[in-house]
Amino acid sequence: MTFTSVPRRCLLGCAAALTLCAPLATWAQQPSVWPTKPVRLVVGYAAGGATDVIARLVGVKLGEVLGQPVVVENRAGANSNLGAEVVAKSPADGYTLYVFTIANTTNASLYTRLGYDPQKDFEPIGLIAKIPNILVVNPALPIKSVADYIRYAKSAKDGITFASSGNGSSIHLSGEIFKMQTQTSMLHIPYKGSAPAITDLLGGQVDSMFDNAPSALPHVQAGRLRAIAITSAQRSPLLPDVPTVAESGFAGFDVQSWFGLAAPTGTPRSVITQVNAALGKVLAMPDVRQRLHDMAATPEPGTPEQMRAFAVAETKRWREVIQRSGVKAE
Repeated sequence: MTFTSVPRRCLLGCAAALTLCAPLATWAQQPSVWPTKPVRLVVGYAAGGATDVIARLVGVKLGEVLGQPVVVENRAGANSNLGAEVVAKSPADGYTLYVFTIANTTNASLYTRLGYDPQKDFEPIGLIAKIPNILVVNPALPIKSVADYIRYAKSAKDGITFASSGNGSSIHLSGEIFKMQTQTSMLHIPYKGSAPAITDLLGGQVDSMFDNAPSALPHVQAGRLRAIAITSAQRSPLLPDVPTVAESGFAGFDVQSWFGLAAPTGTPRSVITQVNAALGKVLAMPDVRQRLHDMAATPEPGTPEQMRAFAVAETKRWREVIQRSGVKAE
């Protein structure tokens, strides 16, 4: 067998070429830096509500930490299902995020058909905050405690009425789970939104409501509504004299609206980790914590795994409540 000799200058040239190409090959194998452009944060509700306010507060600060703007996009409709479906079908590249809420765990049981799977189509990033509801009554009623509320319900011919922002809302389901645990006779009066429900409660057309704390607080503080109990496990620092439902004789009662960040399934783990770390920094900022405090919201920093376990537990919990109560979406 004959070997052809190779000129020394060719060998040197090839070695130099390989030396130059090696860093390029290494660079090509590394993932691209994220983010390199603005990130979309989809909210399943209209502007102005608690979900939107929290999204904008966190979005601005996330943008500062990540180095790219986080732009809130409201895609309201069908109790947040429209926005969720948009995100579930978006590219899993890290440039579309979603404010995942309690509604996404209740919708799984409220609707017979969804255009997305709340558990399979989303990658949890981390919880943002929780907000309790407040059991409020018209101050003209002789009700100053949960015990009074139950006695009044038992004495009334048709039970006590409670308003909500609509069938299947967290406000409605708070009433349903209270009804189950207390064995109280209660008549649900659904409205198309929280504002008209509050108007009728103030006017005495309905007796009570398990309203979201940010909506109820101004009326309670002005004396237009009376706060009977708070639905979280702990009292609110904004209403320190108002007991919890659990304290009022129903141990374990804990119902809160909650908000988290999620991304489409398939989003790179490196992005999930990066956003989770950024969210942790945001929730530790004093100005963010103060703004959340003013909304009666409690920051809930944690891991993606903790959020996943929490969402699974909430889905199971609300499925049981919805099936037992017979609640249906409007």
